[in-house]
Amino acid sequence: MTNQQPNNPLHGITLEQLVIQLEKHYGWEGLAKRININCFKSEPSVKSSLKFLRRTPWAREQVEKLYLNTRF
Repeated sequence: MTNQQPNNPLHGITLEQLVIQLEKHYGWEGLAKRININCFKSEPSVKSSLKFLRRTPWAREQVEKLYLNTRF
């Protein structure tokens, strides 16, 4: 049995990579407008965002969805 996930578009991409790419593309203010969570509004950082997103499945799903719908 292999660990490959050919049908998973996020396979091989870490949550940290998602957050960094989205922040570069939209900026923290743009992320806060698209996803209404405090880790993007109040003193945002990659570290604080990762801590929150790892504990909050609904927020992580929104970030993953935004990433998949963004044209870089």
